[in-house]
Amino acid sequence: MKIDMDNNVKPVVYCIFIKRVSSTKQGLQGDSFDQQKDRMNAFIETLGLQLNAQVKVLREFEFAESASGDISLQPILKVIDFVQETNKSGAKISYAILKSTDRITRAGAYVYDYIKKEFAKYGVRLIDTYGVISTQTINTLAHLGVEYDWSVSSPSHITEILEAERAKRDVGDILTRLIGAEISYVRAGYRVRPAPPGYRNSKVDTPHGKRTILEPHPEESPWYIKMFELRAQGSLTDLQIVDEINSMGYHSRVQMHRDPTDRTKVIGHRGNKELKAKQMQRYITNPIYAGVNAEKWTKDKPVKCHFPGLVSIELWNEANRGKITIVETEQGISILKGKPKPWLLRKNKNNPLYPYKEYVRCPVCSKKLFGSASKGKAGKYYPAYHCGRGHKLFRIPLETFNKIVESFCRQVHFSREYRRKFRDIVLEEWHKREKTLSGDQVELHQLVANCVGEIQAIKESIKKSRSESVIRMFENDIEELEQKKVNAEVTLCRKESEKLKIEVFINETQYYMEHLHELLLDQANPLKSAAMFGLLFDTVPTYDNLIDGTPHLAPIFALNEAFERSKGQSVSPDGFEPSTYSLKGSHSTAELWAHFAAKWAHKVLV
Repeated sequence: MKIDMDNNVKPVVYCIFIKRVSSTKQGLQGDSFDQQKDRMNAFIETLGLQLNAQVKVLREFEFAESASGDISLQPILKVIDFVQETNKSGAKISYAILKSTDRITRAGAYVYDYIKKEFAKYGVRLIDTYGVISTQTINTLAHLGVEYDWSVSSPSHITEILEAERAKRDVGDILTRLIGAEISYVRAGYRVRPAPPGYRNSKVDTPHGKRTILEPHPEESPWYIKMFELRAQGSLTDLQIVDEINSMGYHSRVQMHRDPTDRTKVIGHRGNKELKAKQMQRYITNPIYAGVNAEKWTKDKPVKCHFPGLVSIELWNEANRGKITIVETEQGISILKGKPKPWLLRKNKNNPLYPYKEYVRCPVCSKKLFGSASKGKAGKYYPAYHCGRGHKLFRIPLETFNKIVESFCRQVHFSREYRRKFRDIVLEEWHKREKTLSGDQVELHQLVANCVGEIQAIKESIKKSRSESVIRMFENDIEELEQKKVNAEVTLCRKESEKLKIEVFINETQYYMEHLHELLLDQANPLKSAAMFGLLFDTVPTYDNLIDGTPHLAPIFALNEAFERSKGQSVSPDGFEPSTYSLKGSHSTAELWAHFAAKWAHKVLV
């Protein structure tokens, strides 16, 4: 008991503190539990003076939950059982103190009134530190000496109801501003949600302010890129791809599992699992990995994001093998199930049907050619290269044009001086590949060593443990590590078998030196082959130049003498197999060396 200055014993009044935040983040950065407690400690001193009593805190409750749901979801109702048991035991609780009425509930007047009445059943009054909820009561029949339930009321009841409705309205206003802005940003191509696996969120300056975009995760992104590349190749089954990715050290992202009744407490972790085939298939069909977002907030319409995907749209389409296709047109972007119709495909200047239009000029105006198909009277399309810029239409059917290009490519060969340099450059490319392959092997060896070390450490822990459940858990961990080790060893064996013998490599290189046209006419990659075709020339040739054999070739190339004689040309050899050019002094020629050597080496190594 506490004695005041007049030697009067002050009665003890028990109360409880109820602290609530809407989320763990708010509890750390905003209206924290400590801030609420400080305010309530200051309030009970004032309350003690008003009651002329000593106010003691019997217990403190903390909730990191939203209070805007239905009655059954209100976190403060969890206190009622404690109040009931405590008041039955004799230590009567008189007050439940909160910082403000919106800490009680944000579900409106009806829920607020229900909570207040539930506490009132056990003689507990809800009060706040701002004084909105009055500690006084008024009996309208007090002058007659009579009291009924309906005649006793709080003078602040109407104010409390208004505050409860205001708190509910605040929820709507806050969520409207927040969610409304997030929806707008999502439709504009930005990110507002947690980053999907393979990505991480990054804030950057944009015309719309500082916004969030996705960027590749330094550890996870290689796994997901490899998934799409292997799936697009089509040489492995999904189970084989999964094994390959797992051998790279794949593990799912680790997430914290929180106590549903107290979000501040972490009770476990989820994730850290190996990849499964079904999960990989879900990743493959997710357009976010191609930089395209389609969700509820976009009304399921695909939106091109303000960040590049982990893979290109073309690679994403190849990996999905026609089951789902992302189509980009002038009207926008769309996602189609099944193979899209030809007229929906994106029209662009890099049409693989007309790869040479950038590298062959019109013989009339010397400008680059166009490529398209015209529709005949019978409804059949006739593809052709053409030009008609202010002059009579020049048009060559596609089949005729391709035959001329093929005939020309078969007559081109490397100059004698370049042949001597080519071998050294290709060998350098081979050594680069060997270095990359060796790096992969080192990583796999390290992964195997790590697994062996972890297994040994777990075995040592098993020896010290006496709990059967712990031992079983350790045995499961050993089983997973053993499987990871086996996968890494299988991949390591495959990597070792990929090493090329130098003799075979040199023979293949010599073959392509003598068969230049096979790479210039590679039907599998017409655009790349056309780009290599363009490197044959110092200046872009006209169609007539190809027919006559009179283009200005780059110094490292020459035409066969038989081809020159067959065209009856009296052209100086300097244009074809030059004796006056110095290869060492030509920067463009040096670039050609590197470019062609790398292309040839890549062809052989692949």
